[in-house]
Amino acid sequence: MNMFLRISFIILLCFVFLPFTANADNKWTSLVEESGKVLSDVQEMPDQGIPGDLIEKSSAIAIFPSTVSAAFGIGGEYGQGIIMVRDEKNGKWSPPAIFTIVGASFGFQIGGQATDIVLLIMNRRSVDGILQGKFKLGVDADVAAGPVGRSAEASTDIQLKGGILSYSRNRGLFIGVNLAGTVLTQHWEGDKELYNKELSAREILLENKARMPRSADGVLKVLNKYPYRR
Repeated sequence: MNMFLRISFIILLCFVFLPFTANADNKWTSLVEESGKVLSDVQEMPDQGIPGDLIEKSSAIAIFPSTVSAAFGIGGEYGQGIIMVRDEKNGKWSPPAIFTIVGASFGFQIGGQATDIVLLIMNRRSVDGILQGKFKLGVDADVAAGPVGRSAEASTDIQLKGGILSYSRNRGLFIGVNLAGTVLTQHWEGDKELYNKELSAREILLENKARMPRSADGVLKVLNKYPYRR
């Protein structure tokens, strides 16, 4: 990518996110609340949501509301969202940790759009990989486009082979999507501001060092409809 394209892409991202960053005091609380709204909206879509039996078997979930896709010949995606991990002993969900998602796409394209992204993380090995640092989908763990609908009985191979199932929603359409090459990274500053103390994602998600924020009520209301099944 030449310098002009790089600068244009950065300017577009800054312009899109400027309204979101204007009120830093409640930015991260709003992000958690918006994640709950995204998941609720998705699961209310008739015959188009994430199959409940997949959520019941998942080890973690990641939700990135309004991820920005922009392109000037070479495209890219950037977003901020949350990850929550399920306790394998009691089935309870952890408080959310803030993460960023960054990806790239190639081809002739001009324009920009906002897309909601949801990842179902189906095994603890993938969770551990994410917590080690920069985590690249399709390299550090298998990723596959997730099935939609009321039942995922026909998708056994997908959930066994794909450590992570990926979905996207744009313009009302919710579908599985291939996010190979996308990178997940903990947002340290976001977690610090959300919990008012320095915490790693591991401390939040696995070590019970953060209290569940009230802003997570919405996402918990949806997730608790799907009790843990091994």
